[in-house]
Amino acid sequence: MRSAILWMVISYFIGSIPTGYLAARLVKGVDIRAVGSGSIGATNVRRVMGQGWAVFVSIVDMLKGALALLVTATSASTAPWLLSLVGFAVVMGHNYPVWLKFRGGKGVATTYGVVFFLWPYESFAVALLSGAIWYAVMTTTRYVSLASMSSLLALPVFFWMLDAPFSFILVSLVLAVSSLYRHGSNIERLSQGRESRV
Repeated sequence: MRSAILWMVISYFIGSIPTGYLAARLVKGVDIRAVGSGSIGATNVRRVMGQGWAVFVSIVDMLKGALALLVTATSASTAPWLLSLVGFAVVMGHNYPVWLKFRGGKGVATTYGVVFFLWPYESFAVALLSGAIWYAVMTTTRYVSLASMSSLLALPVFFWMLDAPFSFILVSLVLAVSSLYRHGSNIERLSQGRESRV
């Protein structure tokens, strides 16, 4: 149990590296939390710094999730329950970074980084299938938030269809629900027809 807690703490701090905040602050001298949605994620970064920087932030945020899992699997264990706890912790670090008074992103990219390496090689298929849903919703509606939420909700379904360990199904569901909570203002704007399109 103490080992699991240690790896969760390490993973939390990996996730808490505020990529979007640092990029906006160091390159533009802007506090990303005072712009747009106030999120430090890639969608808000795009508003301030353009598409190229948004892609960069997305990739780094995904790598945070991947790094936490790979370090744990290499150094400690590949037990599904431990990887699931580590995956949860790294996304919580991204969403609630201690350095920014627990005001972070919405966890979409970091969740994908976790999912991709959660259960190789089956999870590669899960991530790609959910990514296809993101693309389909995005191209038809032009709502990034709706595409993100739809694709994350598909993750536990795909894990279940592939008969994944229960902890993988559970953590993907918990992360999807967490992201829905973080998208609360987006959901409200979608219901009112005021959400911005790309």
